[in-house]
Amino acid sequence: MARVARVEPATAQAVSVYPGEVHARYESALGFRVAGKISARRVDVGAHVDKGQVLAELDPRDLELAAASARASLASAQAALQLARSEHERYKTLFERRFVSQFDLEAKTNALEAAKAHVAEARAALDTARNQTGYAELRADADGVITAVSGEVGQVVGTGQPVVTLAHDGASEVEIDVPEQAVAQLKAGDAARVEFWTDSGKLHEGKVREIAPGADSTTRTYQVRVSISDADAKPRLGQTARVYFASGARDDQFLVPLSALYEKAGEPAIWQVDTRSAKVHLAPVTVEQYAETGALISQGLVADAWIVTAGVHRLREGEVINPIDSLNRRVTF
Repeated sequence: MARVARVEPATAQAVSVYPGEVHARYESALGFRVAGKISARRVDVGAHVDKGQVLAELDPRDLELAAASARASLASAQAALQLARSEHERYKTLFERRFVSQFDLEAKTNALEAAKAHVAEARAALDTARNQTGYAELRADADGVITAVSGEVGQVVGTGQPVVTLAHDGASEVEIDVPEQAVAQLKAGDAARVEFWTDSGKLHEGKVREIAPGADSTTRTYQVRVSISDADAKPRLGQTARVYFASGARDDQFLVPLSALYEKAGEPAIWQVDTRSAKVHLAPVTVEQYAETGALISQGLVADAWIVTAGVHRLREGEVINPIDSLNRRVTF
């Protein structure tokens, strides 16, 4: 027995379907702007936070000591500047009375300028230390939901190391993985329809927003982001979805199951059935596109032809078959 099916134009049946997951349009991996030891974490995964809310804190003692040291350095530099000014004024008076040389006065002038520079440097260092004291608090950069936590109390983290991931409120989209043989058929702006698992049967308008420039090294698929256009769509983050794309097929193209494809001399072919004799003949075909739903054939088939869709590797040229349909019922041509 061999399972068979009648060929229909792809325009009557073909859509590409990809499973995906809902993500926020914008996500932030947030980390401290200074290194240190985490002393408190104020949020857990799933918590909704407001912009500016404290998410985690570092032990501030080292930062406070650094600020105190910077204040002391500034005070020392200011004292040195005051002394340099006094010396400069004294030497200026002595020079006018011809008690010191021009060289001596210039030396004091240079010392005064150096003291001014040291004060400016110390003041900048103090400003930096004060800012870093404020960096001991990690705050949300937008309203949103915490989707991941990678820092715990007692952990020492480096500058910029992600501690929490924040999904921003607002627009959401579906992330799908598209095989490399199908991604060439997509481009940014292409229309799509999105169906959420919890609301099966209801389709929402969407469009391709972004296509990754490179394939995943393991799966060899391309990450595609589909934005959701419907304002009434309120999916939850992480929710399962399906994304549908129209095939763009012509009336002279046909969608066949991948199981119907046979390879002869490295080229694709399909077993066609002679409806008068029930004999099979191998016909070369041209595959326009591969998708999860099947292969789009552009040459080698005609409408209403019967083809073998399963067990193709057990057939021989001219073999008479006992045809059955997808429900294992006998087929009469």
